[in-house]
Amino acid sequence: MPIFSRLFTHYPPKIMKVMLHQNDLGHLSVYVPKKDLEEEVVEQSMADGQKVLTLANGWQLSFSNLTDDTKLPKTLNAKRL
Repeated sequence: MPIFSRLFTHYPPKIMKVMLHQNDLGHLSVYVPKKDLEEEVVEQSMADGQKVLTLANGWQLSFSNLTDDTKLPKTLNAKRL
């Protein structure tokens, strides 16, 4: 495969385990253990039947099995968009 083709190959979204919980202020927060990253959720939306959470650092995470009545804290698989 030519180098040009490898540079512009579309990679699938990265799936990662994250933990959702309420922080001390009562806001929804996401912890990503592999990155040792904890960020507050600043926006929630629906896209293609999946819940999309936008974090304070700009990341967007998509969840297929997250509902409004999900008990927290909970570890889930998320796709980074």
